[in-house]
Amino acid sequence: MADDDVSARAEHFTYVGLDVSRDTLVAHYDLDGRAFAELVTFEGAGDLTAPAAAAIAQLWYLVAGLSYYKAGAARHVDLGATAVGPAGRALFEGALHDGLAEFAFRNDIDLDDVDVTGGLDGARQIVDVDRDQVLTPFGGGIDSVVTVEQLKDRVHQSLFIVSPPDARFEPLEATAQVSGLPIVRASRVIDPQIVAGHDGFWRGHVPVTAMIALLAAAAAAASGMGGVAMSNEHSASAANLRWRGRNVNHQWSKSLEGEQLVALAVAEAAGDQLDVASFLRDRSELWVAEIFSELTAYHHVFRSCNRAFAQAMKRRATGWCGECDKCLFVNLVLAPFLSRAALREIFDAEPLSDPRREQQLRVLVGLGDQHKPFECVGDPDESAVALARVSEIAEWSDVTLLGELASLATPARDFEELLTRQGASRVPAHWLR
Repeated sequence: MADDDVSARAEHFTYVGLDVSRDTLVAHYDLDGRAFAELVTFEGAGDLTAPAAAAIAQLWYLVAGLSYYKAGAARHVDLGATAVGPAGRALFEGALHDGLAEFAFRNDIDLDDVDVTGGLDGARQIVDVDRDQVLTPFGGGIDSVVTVEQLKDRVHQSLFIVSPPDARFEPLEATAQVSGLPIVRASRVIDPQIVAGHDGFWRGHVPVTAMIALLAAAAAAASGMGGVAMSNEHSASAANLRWRGRNVNHQWSKSLEGEQLVALAVAEAAGDQLDVASFLRDRSELWVAEIFSELTAYHHVFRSCNRAFAQAMKRRATGWCGECDKCLFVNLVLAPFLSRAALREIFDAEPLSDPRREQQLRVLVGLGDQHKPFECVGDPDESAVALARVSEIAEWSDVTLLGELASLATPARDFEELLTRQGASRVPAHWLR
C-alpha cells in the first residue's frame, strides 16, 4: 500500500465483542466487513470471569484492537457495547493517537481525523487482592531481570510470560528458569490474517507493552494479586521526534504517560487496590546495566535482541544478531561494568568494535540529524555517557572510533548522575520496604 494512497484507508472499524471464559479471552473485531479474532489462553491465573478481571479484560480488548485497526487505519471507530468509563476512554484515545504515532509517521497518516463512537459505561468492580502478591511481566532482557531480583525479598512475586501457544521463546524460558519463580502464562494467538500480512494492509508499530500490562492486570485480579510490576525506565518517556505537533515515541506504552493512563483505567474498572507501576521508572538504563552486571547467573541466558522473539519460528535468531540497534545499545551500556572478554562471551560478537556499526553508534549518542532509532533503547544522553566511560577503559583503547565519537558527543548529564534517581516514580511504598 503506497504511503500517499490515502483513498485506501478503511472507513469503519468495529469492536464486535469480547468473549470471556474462565481461562480464555476471545476478541472479535470487524474492519469494513473483514472479521478478525484474537485468542488469549491463560495458565496459572484464576477465574477471568470474576467481575474485576472481566472488567480489566475489556480494557485489554480496547487496546488490543489497535493491532487490527491499523490494517486499515479506519476513519471511524465504533466501540460497540464495550464497557468503558472516562479513564478507559482516555487510555484508548492515548493508545490510538500516541501509541500509534510511530505507525502514523511511517505511513504519513493523520489519525486526528478518526471519529470514535460507541461504548457503554461499566460499573466499577472492586477487586479483593493481597497487595503483597505481585505479578511481574517478564521479557527475558536486562530490565525485567533487574526488576525481578530487586523485588525478590520485598514481595511475593510470580512472573507473567506472554508467548505464542506452540512456540515458546527459548531464551525467555531459560532466563525465567534462573529466577526460580512461579509463572503465570498467557498464550496469544493473533489472527492469521495479520500474521500473514495481506498486501492491502497498513503495517506498523502498536503499543504492545500496554496490551501486556492489561493482560497481566486481568490475570492479577483473577488470581487475587495486588500488583503488576512493569520494567520501564525513565528514558522510555523520551520521544524519538516531533511530527505534526505530536511527539512520536516508539516506547509510548512504556512511558510514564502510558503507565498513568493504564493505571487510572484499571483503578476505574477494578478499584485502587491493584497497583500497576514500573519498578524502574526513576532509573536510567546505566543504573539497570550496573545492577545487571552483578547478576552473573543470568549473563549467558538473557536476550534483548528482538530477532529472538519473532512470532514465526523460522524467522527467530538463535543468538544475539550483533547487528541491530538493540544489540549495540545493550553492549554499550554493559561495557562500563563488564570486561571486554565477558561481553564477548555473552554476545558471541563485539558490536562496539564492528566498523559496520559506526553510523548506528553515531545515532545512538545523538550525533548528526537522525532521530533516536525506533527501538527500545535509551536516550542519547545515556548512550553518550556510556560511550565516554568506555572510551576511557584501557582494554578498549584499540577501538579508536569510540574515543573519536565520545569527544564529539555533548550529553547534558554525567556518569555519576545517571546512577542516581531520575524524575518521578509511581512505585507503591510497600514494594520498597
